[in-house]
Amino acid sequence: MLQRIQTLYLLAALAFCIGCLCSPIAHFLVTGTGEPVRMYNLWLTDAQGAHLFSYCPVLMALLLITSTALVFDIFLFARRTLQMRLATFCIILLAAWCIAYGILVYLLAGEMQATWRPHWTAALPPAALILVYLAFRGIHRDEMLVRSLDRLRD
Repeated sequence: MLQRIQTLYLLAALAFCIGCLCSPIAHFLVTGTGEPVRMYNLWLTDAQGAHLFSYCPVLMALLLITSTALVFDIFLFARRTLQMRLATFCIILLAAWCIAYGILVYLLAGEMQATWRPHWTAALPPAALILVYLAFRGIHRDEMLVRSLDRLRD
């Protein structure tokens, strides 16, 4: 049911999550050497192109689980209560991504003695969180409408 606004919100949130998965989310500039380091959702890339996988897989796992849940959530339009629960789960995961991102950036900037500059794609998961919340409100509104119509029929 693509005509429902909730489905469009969920599709946009899915696109934002996938877009964030595929691009850098932060840039660090090491203070002493001036060496740039890029932060992706899965790894850190230094100036020579070497990948360091020790910190970022948490971000990747959160976005992959959220993207998978959003795909299922889009197709659960017939079961609104389950769709609301899955949307709540996605909201929690996206909030956890934002918190983990902030913690990782703080720790990495301190460990590398670097200045930090966010990339514009770091704003996509918070935007997806807002879209999933709007979808949740629309699903809840539909559920309340169906319940009120059921009361009128009885």
